[in-house]
Amino acid sequence: MITTHATDFRAALPQGGRLMGLDVGSKTIGTAFCDAGWSFATAAKTIKRTKFGADKAAIEQLVRDQEIRGLVIGLPLNMDGTDSPRTQSTRAFARNIAVLGLPILLWDERWSTQAVERAMIDADISRAKRAERVDSAAAAFILQGAIDAMAG
Repeated sequence: MITTHATDFRAALPQGGRLMGLDVGSKTIGTAFCDAGWSFATAAKTIKRTKFGADKAAIEQLVRDQEIRGLVIGLPLNMDGTDSPRTQSTRAFARNIAVLGLPILLWDERWSTQAVERAMIDADISRAKRAERVDSAAAAFILQGAIDAMAG
């Protein structure tokens, strides 16, 4: 099941459980996890993208290790809410990763990277450190937005 509606995603997970957030870029995939009670999201590792099979295997390993019950994938919409080529690529990634058998929520990520970058700059984190952390931090921002919406 792939949806853009938090209520449908929540209904697919009646027992709750840990979720994984993904910020899918062309070169990397940022990952984040939340607790089983959906209270807080934490940035995790960044996966360097190669072939889809290798990307899927890395995600599948994290799903097993962390006992993940659902995926929240950032959906890069245009500022007016319409699809872009990156949106289409992310939707295709979601369709391909659906073979893992987990519910998938595509979550609007329009402001995630900018918000994370701004917070890191405000925290005086160096440009090099920001570059290595931004994808996983964006995944945590996306995941936190989704779990906040489901809690409300």
